[in-house]
Amino acid sequence: MNPWREVVERLESSDTKGLVKILDGLTDQDRKEVAGELPGLLAERLAADAWWRWLDDDRATGLRLAGAACFGGAAQVAGWLNRRGLAGRRSDASHLLPVLERRSAEWRADLAVRLVERLRPSSEAGWWLAEHGIPGWELAADLIHATGIEPPDNDAFTAGWIWHLTGRMYMSGQAGAVAADPLLDVMVPRLFHAQGVAAALTWHHETTIAGELVALAEAGRLPRGTLLDGCVERFILGGQAAELSPFVSLWKAMRAELAEIPVRDFVRLLPAAASPVVQLAADELRRADAAGLVDDSLFAEAVQALVFRTEKKYVTQALQWMAKAAPARADGALPALASVFGQDKPALRDRAVRLAVQLAAHASGETARAVREAAATLPDGPRAEIEAAFGTVRAVRAAPLTVGAPVAQPLPALRPPIASPDELAYELEGIRWPDEPTQYERVLQGLVELSHRDRASVVDALRPWWLKNWQGPFASGIGRSGMDSEPRPLLVRCAVAIASPDASRALTAALADEPQQPDRALDVFLQRRFQEVIALFESGATLPTLLATPTEPTGHVDPATLIDRLERLGGTAPLPVDLQQALLRLPREIAAPQRLKLAAWLRDGGLPDPEVIVATETVRRPASLTYYTTEQADLREVHARMTPDAALPPLLAMLCALEPRSGYPAYSDQLGWWPSILPSHREVVAAHLLECLPASLDSTDGQVETLAALVHGEGPVGAALGCALTVGMGHRLPAQRAWAVDALVTLAARGDAPAADLGWAVAELVGLGTVKLNRVTAVLDEATASGAHGLVWAALAEALPRLLPEGGEKPVAGLGELLAVAAAAAELSGARGDVSRLAGLAARRGSSRVVEEARRLQQVLSAG
Repeated sequence: MNPWREVVERLESSDTKGLVKILDGLTDQDRKEVAGELPGLLAERLAADAWWRWLDDDRATGLRLAGAACFGGAAQVAGWLNRRGLAGRRSDASHLLPVLERRSAEWRADLAVRLVERLRPSSEAGWWLAEHGIPGWELAADLIHATGIEPPDNDAFTAGWIWHLTGRMYMSGQAGAVAADPLLDVMVPRLFHAQGVAAALTWHHETTIAGELVALAEAGRLPRGTLLDGCVERFILGGQAAELSPFVSLWKAMRAELAEIPVRDFVRLLPAAASPVVQLAADELRRADAAGLVDDSLFAEAVQALVFRTEKKYVTQALQWMAKAAPARADGALPALASVFGQDKPALRDRAVRLAVQLAAHASGETARAVREAAATLPDGPRAEIEAAFGTVRAVRAAPLTVGAPVAQPLPALRPPIASPDELAYELEGIRWPDEPTQYERVLQGLVELSHRDRASVVDALRPWWLKNWQGPFASGIGRSGMDSEPRPLLVRCAVAIASPDASRALTAALADEPQQPDRALDVFLQRRFQEVIALFESGATLPTLLATPTEPTGHVDPATLIDRLERLGGTAPLPVDLQQALLRLPREIAAPQRLKLAAWLRDGGLPDPEVIVATETVRRPASLTYYTTEQADLREVHARMTPDAALPPLLAMLCALEPRSGYPAYSDQLGWWPSILPSHREVVAAHLLECLPASLDSTDGQVETLAALVHGEGPVGAALGCALTVGMGHRLPAQRAWAVDALVTLAARGDAPAADLGWAVAELVGLGTVKLNRVTAVLDEATASGAHGLVWAALAEALPRLLPEGGEKPVAGLGELLAVAAAAAELSGARGDVSRLAGLAARRGSSRVVEEARRLQQVLSAG
């Protein structure tokens, strides 16, 4: 009998029982032989099967069994079980444990420790972890239980233990699994310093692990101090709100007695802890203070910490706490109140002033002096109140605002052309999502030029890439979605058409039965460009060069370079879409000699600026944007329309045709390509973007980055760009809104911003509820600080008359913050004049943020 052949036969046939029987009968020499062959078998199978279809769960279990039985050292077995392709499989502990029982207890304990140390947190969803657990945890835990050792202190093992208990409760519907767990007393203290346990603590079917721990503490099975002290330890350790919230809930569920509140620790948490912890600490401290457990020094430290928090709610809570302070605490409260004098929210500032006045008679001389100094920058009215209570205040005029000129951040420079077939293969291997249009253009040009010079060398260089990544599944069209419409698979198909024309033609024929037409015109144009290159390579032909490969980061093609490329073609006809793309990428200004040489081509493919009409229209849409509703509603939305010139070729006419559609909003995940398709027609691209961006206001796809690239191009700008920018400013994610800031600063630096159109768009889209004003305000504020104050003020001068309330109307939410930005932008711009409705708002009674900022803006605009 050949033991290795027997093992391989059982592995190939997925005969786990037969494999275990063979492994049990192996001699030590047989085990060494099998151990020596296993790595080669795995590498060989995976090299021949790039999609790893051979390595299913049964074969993976068999390989793990064979390695566990045959490798000699615990380190070797641990390494094998965690090898790429073998780790993370379904739990096979019940198969592995009997195989490992022939080893000594010390050897198995060593393996258990090594397996625990190799555990890693899992990113799987909660339901999956509750059902399957963290991969590798069960085997490590079973070995720990069998050998009686204490598990190493490992975060992933701790999280795996909680998911294990959660899964037992979830599957059985019973909560008793927690109390009976043999690791309970060892593992509970570790919960409070392990990372990645929050989701497991609060994941629930009918109850949660956190709830069970509270019940065990109430029953006396766990010491209360273990849970309460552990929560405090975790609060001090810090972390993100999501990781700390379960421990806040656990503390609340424990209903701590007054004597159990760690007053000093909670005060120390207030300055920097995550918001849920701060809220808990503030509530518990006020409860303890009511019972006389917070001394004056800790009270002063606590309120000072709260007023320095950026969240206004904690400033409000500090003021509420200080409003109840005894006169003897004046020296502790007044410095905190003085800190609130600088708040940008008048209501908070004025309340702090009133409380300070009430405590003035009890202030020491040093404290009174600090209050007077802090009051120096107060407006006249509040400053007069402080003067009446504390003595003369020397007013300090705020220094004039100053910022530098706006500076446009340049687009990344283009990389040099691909120089060799080997470099081409390397670049293809490195293509990843999301698309990088400049990288794709570079690879496409490399495929065309290098295959024309020496197609055989390109085929040889691409052969390993082709065999590794695409041979079987790609040729047969497995998972065809997007293969004929999305840039990445289309670029790959261009390479496949060179490496294996027969396979490419077979795939093209298969895809012809299921036509894939993108929904958006610019995506169709992009698709056609790739398809004609695929067809070229499938026919066996080549071209000396492509015409449309950009020479500038904006997507433009230098006219002299285009002329040179046309001359290189000689008598060979260019690819039709490639020619049209090249002409669309020419700059708007072309030198006379170059224009003369290109005259014939420009007549065939030049694109006049179409009229872009932007207006608010009623569109029929699903009442809820999910795919499970049939209810329709009439919605008011801003849309762009374009009608193409009748003389344009069909493909170019398609780019200039646009009208709003009913049904679900337009969407494309290829927006990043659009600016480089029409780099000299910014308003046309913006019109197309306006149809798609509103559907991406909450996404993480990076769509707003397109705006930052678009503004570097050429051509008219108007209402379509103004609206697209406003939608970008309204994105949910600050990181996406930052791209809108970049776009505004670039436009301001270039001096070609559509300020009035932007102002109209802000007022219109905020009024329609398409975007939230607070998000737009944050972008305008940052753009002002970055030097785009002139653009911001010009836009707001247009927007404010439509946003300001008339008569007794209630101001729109967030208007005070917008007026503050307007005042800053106006001051920096030296603006003067009147804004409709502003005087009436500034004349209103009260000291709300809106009224205060209206008065400030009015002052700036009327300054002599």
